[in-house]
Amino acid sequence: MPREISLFDAYVPTILLLAIVAGIVTLLADRLLTMVGWYKLVWHPALFRVSLFICLVSLFGLSVYQ
Repeated sequence: MPREISLFDAYVPTILLLAIVAGIVTLLADRLLTMVGWYKLVWHPALFRVSLFICLVSLFGLSVYQ
């Protein structure tokens, strides 16, 4: 996959698009975990959400740039 993608005649880094996708996946996972009641077991919910986002961006980035 190319390192940059042409989007409306502007080069956008692929990792930016992956971060947007990871943000959407994180929001969906957050809603699911809230419905299940997972955040009763988590010490700091905001820190858990940021960690989940960072893990997803890293996973997507590794899968693309491998």
